Amino acid sequence: MENITHTQNIRFFLIMAIVAAALMVPLVAMRFTAEVNWNVFDFMVAGVLLASTGIVIEVALRTITNVWYRIAACALILFVLFLVWAELAVGVFGTRFAGS
Repeated sequence: MENITHTQNIRFFLIMAIVAAALMVPLVAMRFTAEVNWNVFDFMVAGVLLASTGIVIEVALRTITNVWYRIAACALILFVLFLVWAELAVGVFGTRFAGS
């Protein structure tokens, strides 16, 4: 039991490290180009969105035992992330949350 918990904790920290690395991309890009212009609010929204997606994926991986259901659940979670990110970035659906 201890080994499973240790593996799950390592996976959770790996997911959060990937979230931090993803947030570093626009931060570094802002140093080299004026085309990327994020403010603190943008980083907070992206951080919450990516971290919550990572947490939901971790919960799905911990609770779903069938490999194919795990793959389907993670694909669905990532698809929802893509839709929300696209709406916030360019307003695909035209909601009031759109960035355009």
